[in-house]
Amino acid sequence: MKLRQTLMVLILPVIMYSCKEKQAAVIPPQKLPVVKVSKQDVPVFKQFVGQVYGLKDIPIRARVEGFLEGIYFTEGVRVEKGKLLYSIDPEPFKAEVSAMQAKLAEAQTMLANAENELERYKPLAEINAVSKSDLDYAQSKRDAAVASVNAAKGNLRMSQINLGYCRISSPITGFIGKTNAREGEFVGRDPNPVILNTVSRIDTIRVQFFLTESEYLTVARYVHKNQEELNPRGGKGRKDALTLILSDGIEHPFKGTVDFINREVDATTGAILVQGSFPNPNLIVRPGQFGRVRVKMDDKKDAIIIPQRCVIELQGQYSVFIVESDGTVQARPVKVGERIDDLWLISEGLKEGEMVVLEGVQKVQSGVKIVPEVTEFKSVSLK
Repeated sequence: MKLRQTLMVLILPVIMYSCKEKQAAVIPPQKLPVVKVSKQDVPVFKQFVGQVYGLKDIPIRARVEGFLEGIYFTEGVRVEKGKLLYSIDPEPFKAEVSAMQAKLAEAQTMLANAENELERYKPLAEINAVSKSDLDYAQSKRDAAVASVNAAKGNLRMSQINLGYCRISSPITGFIGKTNAREGEFVGRDPNPVILNTVSRIDTIRVQFFLTESEYLTVARYVHKNQEELNPRGGKGRKDALTLILSDGIEHPFKGTVDFINREVDATTGAILVQGSFPNPNLIVRPGQFGRVRVKMDDKKDAIIIPQRCVIELQGQYSVFIVESDGTVQARPVKVGERIDDLWLISEGLKEGEMVVLEGVQKVQSGVKIVPEVTEFKSVSLK
């Protein structure tokens, strides 16, 4: 009796474990989200890194040499056109103006004497009281005096212009940056500062970016079919042809226009410069920032696209898991085309109406059965 009880104690756990194994073997298929393959017309966009410039970025230069006497603005604020920004010590230039005024007066005195002498010689020459050569000499002396007066006036005007350069005003209305020189510094000659500051107009911004030669040809051919987008012949294109995505991933709220395409492809880089302009009424975007410019490259008709997360990449080979009619999962190689944000364009390997595993591709393998749940994938590209 005791032996029978002992055997029951030993055999019972084995029986219970075997039952659990049988129960584990009949786990029902798991539910996984899938998407149904369909054909649709898809706009193909591409993004390019661009740099922001003001509509006008005017460097403020010291056009004469001297010691910086005064700074009359607050750095980083808006300044109006004509506002005094800097002043350079004017005393050497005032002295130059005085010297030029004296030379002009001297030349004018010599001209007056030469004219008086010529007037005296003319009647005498008519009665042959003086020789013709004396009259010619008096005439040439007078002409030389006129030239000297004109030269003195030019020198005086130049000295007055240089004196005016001692007061540096803003050429445009815009935002001024950080000053490159301080009061008391000698400016206007390298290595001392020559460019003292920069004033930028930023209510409209320019964004410059580069297309490779092949990308340019793609866009140019697309434009040839759709003239409303861009105009490589030099005119302005459609106002909403460009989208600017800032460094934080947020789109600039105003669309841009292509207003410049360079005349040539840079032979060293194989790229061509493109410039777009964007309204910036809120003045948030500033010169020097970087962003991504989104450009429409083409329109694909009846294209097969699937979410990027459906595609598995391994050593340059791409595949997806399709779901058969009986719920069996099978891996299938595919050929991919352009990547459109969170979507892949599939050029070969899928047919319309087939179901592709969307979530949990790491959990399945060929031959496994699942319960497919058809899900509508909302792409950011097709909103």
